[in-house]
Amino acid sequence: MSATADHAEERTNPAGRLGFEPGQVVQEIGYDDDVDHDLREGIESLIGQDLVDEDYDDVADVVLLWFRDEDGDLTDALVDAIGLLDEGGDIWLLTPKTGRDGYIEPSDIQDASQTAGLSQTKSISVAKDWSGTRLSAPKSKR
Repeated sequence: MSATADHAEERTNPAGRLGFEPGQVVQEIGYDDDVDHDLREGIESLIGQDLVDEDYDDVADVVLLWFRDEDGDLTDALVDAIGLLDEGGDIWLLTPKTGRDGYIEPSDIQDASQTAGLSQTKSISVAKDWSGTRLSAPKSKR
């Protein structure tokens, strides 16, 4: 596929840049009226199934965490999300962009991630009002 085709896919489905794959179980936490519905639909299209909600009772391949400044303690939310992941899974932390209600400083995201034992691997614009930060969970020690 050409670079131009790749960029066209990203414009039509921005979820393509997030690395989702068919068959993945993606658990969504923090859903509210302000989430980006096009992004959600794009992820569902890529994985070939609906996102599972906070009540899902098995492990997920990816946790999609919508988080705003007023949602409480980010470190606690990240620690809780780690417990929902299958080994080797990632958390996509989605936060409002600069100037939007609920904006979280990048330094606060970095501090909370490190405290939770997560590695920040990628940060991108995922929608008009949302930024995404991919956080990798620690590998379990056997």
